[in-house]
Amino acid sequence: MSQVRRVLAKTLLSLPAPLLRLMSGGVAVYKGGRTLDPRFQFMAAQAGRLPAMSAMSPEEARRTSAEGSLIYGGRLEPGVSVENLVLPTDGGNVPARTYRSDRADPAMPVIVFAHFGGGVIGDLDTSHAFCSILARVACASVVSIGYRLAPEHRFPVGLEDVLAAYRHVRDNAARFGGVEGRAMIAGDSMGGNFAAVICQELRRAGEAQPDLQLLIYPCVDVASETPSMTTYAETFPLSRTMMQWFVGHYIGHEDDPADPRLSPVREPDLSGLAPAVVVTAGFDPLVDQGEAYAKRLRAAGVAVIYRCYDSLAHGFTAFTGVVPAADIACREIAGLVREGLEGRLARTAG
Repeated sequence: MSQVRRVLAKTLLSLPAPLLRLMSGGVAVYKGGRTLDPRFQFMAAQAGRLPAMSAMSPEEARRTSAEGSLIYGGRLEPGVSVENLVLPTDGGNVPARTYRSDRADPAMPVIVFAHFGGGVIGDLDTSHAFCSILARVACASVVSIGYRLAPEHRFPVGLEDVLAAYRHVRDNAARFGGVEGRAMIAGDSMGGNFAAVICQELRRAGEAQPDLQLLIYPCVDVASETPSMTTYAETFPLSRTMMQWFVGHYIGHEDDPADPRLSPVREPDLSGLAPAVVVTAGFDPLVDQGEAYAKRLRAAGVAVIYRCYDSLAHGFTAFTGVVPAADIACREIAGLVREGLEGRLARTAG
């Protein structure tokens, strides 16, 4: 059934932009000085006719998200091989998946990646297409981490899983096709939160920084709401209500939302952290957060490249199969990663 829906979605979303807009309200969606991609506009209109994910249980939301990944995600990149495995953490083994390109540069560090999902939904398939793009374009091996999810495993379990996995990959990098003792950390949304926090945690522990941090539409502040949380409160696929649903499941009553391990933008000192590629989506309640973190990193002396894809929505890495602009953005991001890993980030930061 998912395959049928995938073909139908791809067929519908390949229609001309004016027709898609006509089928989803008749006019372009314009908010905060940005115009939404017509394919995201069409999907948002269709989603508005379905039960909201925020009204679902975590189990139902996971099934819905997994089906969406199959329908909207892109295909594995040519020349990229995949291996499923498990990695050790303090809480036991977690699933992981490696991506290796036939043109991988052995001098590149391994990229450790954490998927989106608010710490509540998502799995290794969520970032499948994007990780293969990252491996292919950045010419580096990628290890995607299937960390444990809330509410069964609330904060900081998922974070600690990814941190332990990062350390294991870094210390055994040759096993994964990289340079021993080197790695970079990456993630989107909650995965971006993990990546940002992990750089801070490594600094606190006196460990070397990753070669690079890639933060894609990261959640970096769960303690306050920026203007974009209102401007883009009703966007698809992430709304303010959905964000509140994620936070409610992810953190416990005893947790402080201002804890830098939850809200890394609250860390007073960001100096000495890894060079960063920070990416946001225009139609996203979190767009202000990502931009603010990029500015704070730069002010602290960290080399940063910041990009905002104004017409795209949160979660666009999972829509490369049906939104050409999302596919292009993902390839551009992977190109920026390659520049960063080749040491060109400081010279091109802006």
